[in-house]
Amino acid sequence: MHIALAFNVREEMVVDDDQPPSYTIDEPPGHTDDLYAEWDDAATIQAVADALASQHQVSLVNADLNAFETFRRLQPDLVFNIAEGLYGASREAQIPAMLEMLQIPYTGSDPVTLGLCLDKQRTKEILTFNNVPNPRFACISKAKELPSGMRFPLMVKPTLEGSSKGVTDKALVQDVAALQSQLDWVWQNYHQPALVEEFLPGREFTVAMIGNGDQVEVLPIVEIDFATLPQGANPIYSYEAKWLWDTEAAPLQIFQCPAPLEPMLKRSIETVCRAAYQHLGCRDWCRIDVRLDADGQPNIIEANPLPGVLPRPEQNSCFPKAARAAGLSYQQMILRVVEAACQRLAIQSEVDNARRCLL
Repeated sequence: MHIALAFNVREEMVVDDDQPPSYTIDEPPGHTDDLYAEWDDAATIQAVADALASQHQVSLVNADLNAFETFRRLQPDLVFNIAEGLYGASREAQIPAMLEMLQIPYTGSDPVTLGLCLDKQRTKEILTFNNVPNPRFACISKAKELPSGMRFPLMVKPTLEGSSKGVTDKALVQDVAALQSQLDWVWQNYHQPALVEEFLPGREFTVAMIGNGDQVEVLPIVEIDFATLPQGANPIYSYEAKWLWDTEAAPLQIFQCPAPLEPMLKRSIETVCRAAYQHLGCRDWCRIDVRLDADGQPNIIEANPLPGVLPRPEQNSCFPKAARAAGLSYQQMILRVVEAACQRLAIQSEVDNARRCLL
């Protein structure tokens, strides 16, 4: 099968194409140092391509302004999509929408789900409507707009960002003055209102999931150990914790997988994650973040239908970490996503090939 790998890369890399696309992108107004945090590095893209190439013919397609014509020319049987985009609230949905116009099948969630999951407010509205537990929240730009029923401490996040962008150590606020300061900072740096939610004091987990419908598999649950953060840091998985304090050269021992969980709590976490996966319309794979409230009940924090897949264990990427705990190699993990997409799309011969590789 001919699979095109759609991606955005942080640095220049060579692609096998007649006219390699330019990687120079004008930075939008309000550029911050984390602008490209959601994009993959060249080593990750190569690792995904190598995993796919173990069973398939692979073409690399940079998700730039030339992508539409490239896809139209290549006409692949399937696109493995890890492209995050750059501009606007629909950025993660742009490549899937383009592929639907071209009637080319692809892995992962559709444009609607990708757009909804990037928008934290819309995600929480859907979860709340469907009685899926999540922290009380409001989307505001001024502290005086905070609903009277919400209590400190509070988490303050940009509404339309991923990869912990804008969720710094200062995102956890204890009073009105700190809340207004963080709201101002979000607006100045991201030009969007902030999502404010009540801080949950319990343990935090992230849950990797592969599959569709009744066949969704929950991989071993990852727990985040905030005791490993620098002294004085807030107990949150902040931008600093994800990208600055935890490095490949000196990785934090911040994750435990499988998480030590009592059977009842494990089932509760899996149940709320399956509900979120279903109600948000996720397909093929997703990583869902969960935190326990004061009563020890799991609440959904965020859903990421384009999960990070850094290949090396020392990079502390949670989806591959969960896959390794499940006994899957990196190659097998990537091919499992292909298998899930092929099952959904009824590409039976490729499902059989993928299963043979996993044996």
